[in-house]
Amino acid sequence: MVAELSALQQIINALTGLNGLPAVVVECAVTTIYTSLGGFRISFVTDNIQGAMVVGLIVLAVITVGVETNVDRSLVDSSSLLSASLLGWQLVYILPVAITTNDFFISGFWMRTFASKTDRDLIIGVSIAAVAVACILLLVGVTGLLAAWSGAWPGNPPQDGSVALFLLLEQLPGWVVGIVLVMVVSLSTAAFDSFQSAMVSTGSNDIFRNRLDIWWIRAGVVLIIFPVVVVALKKPDILQVYLISDLVSASSIPVLVIGLSDRCYWWRGLEVVVGGLGGLLTVYIFGTIYFGNAQDGANLLLLEGGLYANDWSVFGAFVAAPVGGLLWAMATFALRIGFLWVFSKVKGRRFDAFDRPLPQSPTTCVGGADRSSDTRPDEHERVLSVKAQKGKFF
Repeated sequence: MVAELSALQQIINALTGLNGLPAVVVECAVTTIYTSLGGFRISFVTDNIQGAMVVGLIVLAVITVGVETNVDRSLVDSSSLLSASLLGWQLVYILPVAITTNDFFISGFWMRTFASKTDRDLIIGVSIAAVAVACILLLVGVTGLLAAWSGAWPGNPPQDGSVALFLLLEQLPGWVVGIVLVMVVSLSTAAFDSFQSAMVSTGSNDIFRNRLDIWWIRAGVVLIIFPVVVVALKKPDILQVYLISDLVSASSIPVLVIGLSDRCYWWRGLEVVVGGLGGLLTVYIFGTIYFGNAQDGANLLLLEGGLYANDWSVFGAFVAAPVGGLLWAMATFALRIGFLWVFSKVKGRRFDAFDRPLPQSPTTCVGGADRSSDTRPDEHERVLSVKAQKGKFF
């Protein structure tokens, strides 16, 4: 949420030179109102708007940039952007690990996954989205090169590379900038309301187990928005904000997905918690050893040097996080099993740490009503309802 609001403010400032605070305040107010009234369903509607806006923005940018942008060929060689670099090879590993694990942390993705009618629909939707996103990211990524080669980036005063696309669009005719500005606000709004809906869902279902009235949860989300806006106004490095969350997810998600497999029924929440925290501790230990002092090791947890450190620190952090997390989790698993074995021997009880949980009996429902076993509903309309089984922490 901080990165989204910070990006909106910086883009408005880059395109118009105006203060982005009013737009940020209006966006927060509008999304809070319609998500409170419409719930998560309204987020699906805005997602469709977001998709249309993305397509429109890409088409408009491709046409206008292709016609209006003049590439200075002398800047192509001097920029060294087409030359092999240490960072380029490091990103081949860093970006897939960071993005993949972080996507597991985004509640909006899980909510859309669970909202899919069938697995087939989910696979089709994800496949279409993967192709579309790949094309969009390719086009958006190329604009960074064009911005550098046309002299639009870094600009005067120098701007972050995260807004290179909009620095390039700033040089286009005013009517194009106006349309782009409207599309950007729409995109930001559609993304921000998904974050709000996801926070309400997580707070209501995962934290309070649906025992607290939903309006209290929504009120809590509104209170959280105030410090989010304050932090966003300080214009933090957008990439650094995402990288911090990527590092947290890289340390905790690998140990979490082990428990999603039916074959690993013996995996417990203790391993996930210790593994996630242990992964971050491993990053700190690596940073302390790599830089030679504890302060720089702690700064590596916040990636103070950013992604473009031009050394092995960031790469090492994203290796240490998942590997360290797995090692800590496995050590915790061994200690837990050893403790349970000793405890069972001392108490004279049966050692049952590796007993498979009893299977749950599903019931077949069609249209929300139970059907008897002699009725064969259409395969696409059949829903298997399984009573939730609570996991064990220890």
